[in-house]
Amino acid sequence: MGDNYCKDILETEGLAIGYKQKRSEDLCLLSDLNLTICRGELVCLLGPNGSGKSTLMRTIAGLQAPLKGKTLVEGKPIRERNFGEIARLLSIVLTERLQVGNLSVYHIVSLGRHPYTSWMGRLSEKDESMIKWALEQVGLWQYANKFINQLSDGERQRVMIAKALAQDTPLIMLDEPTAHLDLPNRVEIMRLLRSLAKETDKAILLSTHELDLALQAADLIWLMSKNQDLRIGAPEDLVLSGSIEDTFKNKSFNFDRKSGNFIMNYQKKETIQVVGNDVMGFWTQRALSREGYQVTCEATGNCAIHLIEDKREWEIHRNGKITTCKNIQELLLGLKSS
Repeated sequence: MGDNYCKDILETEGLAIGYKQKRSEDLCLLSDLNLTICRGELVCLLGPNGSGKSTLMRTIAGLQAPLKGKTLVEGKPIRERNFGEIARLLSIVLTERLQVGNLSVYHIVSLGRHPYTSWMGRLSEKDESMIKWALEQVGLWQYANKFINQLSDGERQRVMIAKALAQDTPLIMLDEPTAHLDLPNRVEIMRLLRSLAKETDKAILLSTHELDLALQAADLIWLMSKNQDLRIGAPEDLVLSGSIEDTFKNKSFNFDRKSGNFIMNYQKKETIQVVGNDVMGFWTQRALSREGYQVTCEATGNCAIHLIEDKREWEIHRNGKITTCKNIQELLLGLKSS
């Protein structure tokens, strides 16, 4: 199983992406791309707006002609296949909200079986079995007979993922699958996609702006930025190398390698010492930074905040006076008035 398990599902050979222009030279965004995704891998495509993520996704899917090179899925060149053959090699989940309120969940997922049905569209026992399996994989079999407009946005997205699973392709591509979702559903969709890649042995490629979730869920990240080569690596390697920080650098915020979070830059004023370094200390520092204070663990001689962890209290030590605060809101008010 070893060699077979690591088999490349997706390969690009010398791929160049961009736009053909009639009266001038072609606009090339990236060239000489030799990319691979193995079975069971979840790959996240990240990059700022305008870096070419959508162009790369469309070119890989065969929806846009490459300037050069080719894309192969299971060794088969996408651009040399007809619609039916492509539909058995890759399935696509797009960003747009689903607006088909009079269709049932089962009906929508059954559309994924279209590449395998007769011209009459009649479902076989195998088709029905695949539809049920796909709905079970996303936890929606009990909603099979519900209309799509009765579901939440998160449930609708899971329906579209089930449709892609029912299509039974070795490669699933998703364009911003969490774009319209709240935080709990964004986390759940990313967790689901990682789980599906491992359990179904399919290759999953998705474009996303969810950097924090991609760092936790992806096996590999493809990192795009304007006027730079595509960078590829495990999430942790791209963080440690400074690639993430370099790609998303901005005067308004910094990427913190220790936490994997973006931290807003505020105009700094007074320097305050914080004595204590656990969860309570982390959130205290966050609050102080937001208010513009420069936080340090070194004695400044001006002001210090002592964390009384067993009582979850804060003591402001300033000019020989100690003020006790019961919560961070009191602490911030106390600093302004002391």
